[in-house]
Amino acid sequence: MTSTVFAAEAHQAPQMGEFTPYYSGPSLSDAMLTEEGVTLTWQTSDVTTLPLLWLRDHCACPECRHPQTRERLYIPLADINEAPDISLQNGHLYLHWKDGHTSAFHSGWLYQRRPETRLTSPVPKSAPWVDNFFPERILHADLLTPAGEKAWITALLRDGLALVTEAPLMEEEVSRLAERIGPLRTTNFGARFNVRSKPNPNNAAYTAAGLPLHIDLPNWQQPPDIQLLYCLKNEASGGESLFADGVRVVNALRHQDSNALTILSETPIDFRFQDEATDITVRAPVITLDSSGNLVEIRLNNWIRDTLHLPASQMNAWYRAYRTLWQLFHSEAHQLEFTLRPGQMVAFDNRRVLHGRREFDPNSGARHLQGTYLDRDMLASRLRVLARHS
Repeated sequence: MTSTVFAAEAHQAPQMGEFTPYYSGPSLSDAMLTEEGVTLTWQTSDVTTLPLLWLRDHCACPECRHPQTRERLYIPLADINEAPDISLQNGHLYLHWKDGHTSAFHSGWLYQRRPETRLTSPVPKSAPWVDNFFPERILHADLLTPAGEKAWITALLRDGLALVTEAPLMEEEVSRLAERIGPLRTTNFGARFNVRSKPNPNNAAYTAAGLPLHIDLPNWQQPPDIQLLYCLKNEASGGESLFADGVRVVNALRHQDSNALTILSETPIDFRFQDEATDITVRAPVITLDSSGNLVEIRLNNWIRDTLHLPASQMNAWYRAYRTLWQLFHSEAHQLEFTLRPGQMVAFDNRRVLHGRREFDPNSGARHLQGTYLDRDMLASRLRVLARHS
């Protein structure tokens, strides 16, 4: 094919959609038809080539994208056999197809989506805890500002643990803060739950007993991602909060006993919670890794671990691996301990960071925490929205 560029004035320019203010990038200086598709050159001298079918598939006009939801309507079922005419207007690309259809592409949108580069994201990668780690602290008043909220979400997604301090002693404030991010994740314990000692408990958290490190609800197909715990009262003696980073501990396990890591990541076991109203069970490994060996999730909860249903020849090796992991999590080298004070809220990645508490004396004073869960996707979404305006 040869270069075919037409003046934009000969064509009516379609709208580019309501999200164009969020596209940033240089203007186009040239567009040329080639054998591979359309070769684009920006004012920065960056060059890329995009196939015609890709360009037609990504048309953003109201015929190809729903005008309100912006969801794709076009279905790429046929090859593009005739090359379109091309025009540039104010540095943006217009393709005028032979069937009379016109597609408009913002130069910044195209620049961000070049095959030579990856989409940038404000969402941080998880970072394992270092020695003497302590979670980032955000004042409640700052959390209510875009900059403070961005800092809090960034720390939480990066470290798996973050604190809010100097918050009001108001019931349901945990729900109000969570709903700034997204809808609450409802479980069999409700959308928002109270953590305090009570008669006839159906969960160890509702007793005064010490709680070894664990994740919540490993018996679910999708355990809750993010847990928020808001301290309203803590007058009892004891009850210190415990945390440990699954990323750090799994890395330590890989170094200390790689065979134990293989067993725990490749052997599914049963997790189950039962009470009068529910019976929720799943079969999954204690550790799930991605194809690169990075931690996806931990399912360590010794109460909800069900009967070990394995061949007898595998049981002793599994128990040895489990014991090694347990000892690593509960060693001083990997365990973080502090007292959660009234007016503080701790948030943590429930599928990465294990939590627990020391035993407390319910006769020494009142202790009341309120908690809820959020989906990690909603935090990442909120961070992307905040980044648009920063």
